[in-house]
Amino acid sequence: MLYIKNTSELLRSDLDEDQLYLRTIAIEALERSIDAVKPQKLVEKAIKIQDSLLTIQNDEYNLKEFKRIFIIGGGKASAEMAFSLEQLLLDHTNITYKGIINVPKGTVNPELLKRSKIKINYASHPIPNKNGLKGTKSMIKIIESSNKDDLIICLISGGGSALLPLPKPGISLQDLQITNSLLLASGTSIHEINTIRKHLSDFKGGNLAKKLYNTNQASLISIIISDVVGDKLDSIASGPTVPDLTTFTEAIDILRKYKVFEKVPRSVLNYLIRGTKEINLENPKPGSILFSSVSNYLIGSVKSAVQEITTFLKAEGFEVNYFSNEINGEAQEFGKWLFDFLSQKKIFNLERNLGNKLAFIGTGELTVTIKGKGTGGRNQEMLLSFLNYGKKRELDSTFVLVGANLDGIEGNSEAMGALIDNFVLNQMVQKEIAPEKYLESNDSNSFFNLLGSELITGPTGCNVNDLVIFLKK
Repeated sequence: MLYIKNTSELLRSDLDEDQLYLRTIAIEALERSIDAVKPQKLVEKAIKIQDSLLTIQNDEYNLKEFKRIFIIGGGKASAEMAFSLEQLLLDHTNITYKGIINVPKGTVNPELLKRSKIKINYASHPIPNKNGLKGTKSMIKIIESSNKDDLIICLISGGGSALLPLPKPGISLQDLQITNSLLLASGTSIHEINTIRKHLSDFKGGNLAKKLYNTNQASLISIIISDVVGDKLDSIASGPTVPDLTTFTEAIDILRKYKVFEKVPRSVLNYLIRGTKEINLENPKPGSILFSSVSNYLIGSVKSAVQEITTFLKAEGFEVNYFSNEINGEAQEFGKWLFDFLSQKKIFNLERNLGNKLAFIGTGELTVTIKGKGTGGRNQEMLLSFLNYGKKRELDSTFVLVGANLDGIEGNSEAMGALIDNFVLNQMVQKEIAPEKYLESNDSNSFFNLLGSELITGPTGCNVNDLVIFLKK
C-alpha cells in the first residue's frame, strides 16, 4: 500500500539522477516506516487468542472466566487497534464484548464501522471538545457499572490526552481548552503539557485506575502504543492506567517557566495551587494499591519503524547511524543543530567518504513556539530552519533530509512533514524565496507547498514518535 499521495510530484522529471535516487529511497523508507507501526500489525504481533485464552507478553487471560468484556480508550491509533482486536475476538463466537473509544475524525475506515460492536466516538485533537467529554463520561459509566467478574480492555495511544477530557470538578471544558491552547503555543514539550493535563483530569494521571479500584476492582488490561520520547507510560495519553511520576508543584513550575502562569483560567490555577497543599488531591503514585487489578502492556513504538528502515537502507548499501532517539526542543533550534552536527562530520564535503552512501536516523518530538499566524508543523519548521541556516554554506554533496510525523498530520497543516535536498535549496535561491519570512510567521507549510516538497498522506492511523532521515550519496 502506498501511503504518500504526492509521490509523483516529489519524483519530478527535472531532478538529476542522484537527486531522484535519494528521493526514491527516502520515500520508500517512509512508506516502510509507516507500514511497520500500523496498529493492526502491532496488535496482531502482540496478542494471540486461542481456545478463549488471550496471551500478551507471556501473560495469559482465560476469557471464559469473565462474564463481560468492555473495550474503552482513545488516541490517534486506537481505532485501528480496536478493529484489530475485534478481528481476533470475532474468531471466537462464544466471546461477547462491547465498548466505546474516542478517536479523531478521518482515522476510521467507514466500512469497518458497519460490522463493529465497538462504538466510535469522534473527538477533537489537539484541543478537547464536548464530544470528547461525552465519550469519556460514557467510559466512566462503563467502569462504574462493571463488576469484579468483568474484563476491561483499555486501548491507549498518542493523542489520548486531548481526546479523553474529563476535567476536575470546578474546571470547565472551556477552561481546559484555553489552557491547552496556551501551552501548545508556548513551546512547552509534550511531557510538560501532559504533566499539567494529568493534574487537571479525573481520567488521566492514573485516575482511571483509581476510579476502577474504588468502584469494583475489575480486571483491566491496558494495551499501549507509544508516541513519546523514552516510551514513558505515564506520559502516553497522560497515563490513565499507570502511576503518575509528576506532581502539582512541577505543573505550576512549568506554567511559570513558559510564562503562562498569569494567563491560564483562574479555576485551573486555583486547583493546581490547592493540589500543592492537599496531599489527597495528588495523583496515584508507584506502589499504590489502586493499580492492583491493572496490567499495562506497551506493544509498539517508533523502534519498529527504525528497525524496518535500517534493514532496508543497509540492503541498499547505506552506512546507517541512529544518531538520536531523544530529539526534542524547539524546532528552529534543532534545525540549526542538525546542520552543525552533520557539518562537523564533514558530511557535506565531497572528500568525506567519497563513493559511500550514508544515512542518519533520528526520532523524537520537537516543539514550536507560535509567534505568527501561518500554516505548518514542527518537522516543517525544523526543515525550513535547516535550509535557512545552511543556505550560504558549502553543500557539495548530494543529500536529502526528511522530517515526518508518522500519524500523517502535523500542526495546523495537512502535511505529515516535508523533504528538502539540493534541488529545493537551488530552487529557493533561484526564485529568491526568503525562508526568514516564512519562519517568522510560522508558515513553513506554505514554503514547502510553493516548492512542491511537502509530504501528503492524510491520517495514517499510526501514532509514534516523529522520524528524521538524512541520506547522502
